[in-house]
Formats: sequence, C-alpha cells, structure tokens
Amino acid sequence: MTLPAIEADAAARPPRIGLLDTARGAALIAMATYHFSWDMEFMGYLAPGTAETGWLKIYARAIATTFLFIVGISLALSSTPEVRWPSFWKRFGMIAAAAALISIATRIAMPNEWIYFGILHCIAVLTLIGVVFVRLPLAFTLIVTVALLAAWITDNFGTPGLLRSSFFDPRYLAWIGLAEMPERSNDYVPLFPWGTPFFVGLSFASIALRTGIVHRLAAIGTDSRWTAKLGRHSLAFYLIHQPVLIALAYGLSLVVPPPKPDPVETYLKQCNAACVMQQGEALCRSFCQCTLQKLQTQSLLTPLQAGTIDIENDERVQTIAAECSAEAQ
Repeated sequence: MTLPAIEADAAARPPRIGLLDTARGAALIAMATYHFSWDMEFMGYLAPGTAETGWLKIYARAIATTFLFIVGISLALSSTPEVRWPSFWKRFGMIAAAAALISIATRIAMPNEWIYFGILHCIAVLTLIGVVFVRLPLAFTLIVTVALLAAWITDNFGTPGLLRSSFFDPRYLAWIGLAEMPERSNDYVPLFPWGTPFFVGLSFASIALRTGIVHRLAAIGTDSRWTAKLGRHSLAFYLIHQPVLIALAYGLSLVVPPPKPDPVETYLKQCNAACVMQQGEALCRSFCQCTLQKLQTQSLLTPLQAGTIDIENDERVQTIAAECSAEAQ
C-alpha cells in the first residue's frame, strides 16, 4: 500500500472513543467484584449458590450484557472503512487461545463444572460471525438483531421452552443456547441469548458511523481516566484478575477461617442455583422447599450433603425429586 493510500485509510478510520474504553474498564471492575463474591462463596464465606441467585445473578447478567454490547460496537469500529485482517486475526487468535486455556485449566481444577463455553468462547465465535455482517448491508444486521430480540422476548415472556429442546443438551450442542438442561458449568454463555447484546452493539455502531454520532462520542474526553486505560487491556486483566482474587480469598481463609455453613441454607441455595438454570425462580423455590422437607423427613439431607448418596442413581432421591416436581408445576 502506498503512503497516500495509507494516509487515506487512516483518515477514513473512526476516531478512538475514550468513553467506550472507560465503559469497558468499568465493566472489568464490576466483573472483578462479582468474581470475588464467587471466590468468597467458594472459600465458604458465603452460602453455596449465593453468586448465582438474587441480585448477584442480575448483576452478573448485566456485566455480561455490557461486555458483549461493547464487543459488537468495537468490531464495527475496528472494521471501518474495511476489515484490517492481520489485526483481526491477531485479536481473534488471542481470544480463542485464552478461551482454550480457561477450558483446559477448569477441566483440570473442577472437572464437574468446567467452562466449556464461557464468555471468551462466546466472544470468539461472535467475532467470526460479526465480521461477516460488517461486510454486508446494514439491513441484514438489523434483521438479525430484531429477530434475536423477538426470540429473547419469546423465551423469557412467551411460551416457556418454545425455542428449546433436549436435543441441544449435550456440550457439543449446548453452546448454541437452545438446550433445555445444559450440563453444569461455572461460566455458561451460549450464543443465544448472548448474541443479542452483541448484535445490538453491532447495529448501534453501524448506525452511529453513518450518522456522525461516533465523532460526537469521541469528543467526550474520558480517555485519560484510569478506567479507560484499563479498558484498553481487557484480555490481560480478564486472565490475571481471577488468580489474584482467589489467592486473596485463600489468604483470608488462613487468617480468618470461614464460619461453618448452615446445612438447610446451603441446600436451598445449591438447589435454587441449579434449578433456575432451567426453570423460573418461583417454581424453583417451591420445588427446593418441598425436596428439603422430604429429605429431612427421611433423614437423607446429611448423607446427601456429605456425598455418600449417589444423586443420579439413588431411587429415594429420584422419587422425592419426581414428587416435588409434580407438586411445584
């Protein structure tokens, strides 16, 4: 590429938006605070299931939504006036490698709840999908965005389970997001519904580029803040922060050991956390309270929590689950 062509390409690129870096940095801090609550739960300072229920569950979803919205915006901006393929593949390779590293590490550390499709996996796949759409007419992106929003509304407020099937339950299909009962994972971020905020961000940025909004946003001077500087190194922060936080939580446990958890509260938190992945919270509260009472009546709660009962094969536990499921419907 000749010097005039390089200068013309640079002039056509959208300006860096400090506000976007600041928002990304703020989201990283929010993510770290949520992960620290998970670490405190893991070390026994919070009841099991705390980080996956109530306001913390809403907090986690808001953070993930913000990240994916920003990823959509960033992809559109970085692909204007055209995709810079060397930079694109370098960035994609780093994200994909980090996702693979997390899967390997969690498979070794926590084989029953390893991360087979977390937020980095989702970002990597959506990046490949999104780079196709930035080269298509805006109408295609808007159609997909509206379709995803409609599907999300149907899935949350329409007919329950209409878009889902047990066919998608295995891990090799669960990443699509249409599973009825996906296998347990400590970070499960499938393409549906999480592709929705990504496409909203992609659509927003595409419209902003065409209407001049991007230049107005760039004029808001926030790129000198420390949160903006943090936002420019998001992947490094993502990979480093959790080992540091776990080390802090572990160090705290050596100085101030966590209190012994209440068995009833522990069971209800764990039961609700597992149940709400497939059902509504109201139904789960009824189901878990029912199973708790029956387990206590049959003196099964203590051996269940001690791990001396095989949940999958014990007929007593299966009967209790079936009876309470029927009562909760």
